[in-house]
Amino acid sequence: MPTPDGIKRQIDGIVRHLVEIGLSNDQNFAIRRNLEGNHVAVTFPQAEHVSIAMKDRAYDEIYNVMAQERAFSVKMPDGALIQMMYIFDGSILERHRLAFFPAPHLEEFQNNPEIYLEDDIYADVVARNIVPFPLRFDYDSRAAVFQVMEHPKSHLTLGQYENCRIPVTAALTPCQFMDFILRNFYHTAFHRYADKLPRYNAVFAESILNTERSLVHIQTPKMAS
Repeated sequence: MPTPDGIKRQIDGIVRHLVEIGLSNDQNFAIRRNLEGNHVAVTFPQAEHVSIAMKDRAYDEIYNVMAQERAFSVKMPDGALIQMMYIFDGSILERHRLAFFPAPHLEEFQNNPEIYLEDDIYADVVARNIVPFPLRFDYDSRAAVFQVMEHPKSHLTLGQYENCRIPVTAALTPCQFMDFILRNFYHTAFHRYADKLPRYNAVFAESILNTERSLVHIQTPKMAS
């Protein structure tokens, strides 16, 4: 089972790898913070600014605040922001927030179009029929938050829809999350970036209920590949 120190090593290893392969324009390595009681956070500097994403504001404004405050683990070359945050109660995972915020505009493309046009990874980014939208994998095991069927412990939210909570079988590790992002949004005919991600064997135990399995849901790998 992943521990706070293990999660920090995963995040740092992933961030370092993305820098080495040119998929990070800016980054924050993970920090460990001791919170009240026996709680430990594995997060990034300026993490307090992520709360704006939960407010009723235009997506452009939400994105701009987080980008300006550097409230992210990684900023991808196309401007997308990656956030990886975990909170443990002792050695047991209590919460996580794993978010992907694509850039709502392409100012960099307007200023330096050659960096997009010379690499096929950006063909989708500049396509007129692509609509950027955020997604977030959340995990929260607190009794005051969890609700059967209505608020699964582990779930995926698409866009900023308040009641979009697609059940997920377990909490995700940083490696599983980045594999999902790279495989679905950054693979091209010539580059399969997810295939070279650092791999870690530790995964979280399943938390999904049988009633939630009766719904359309997402299955996480039971063993890291």
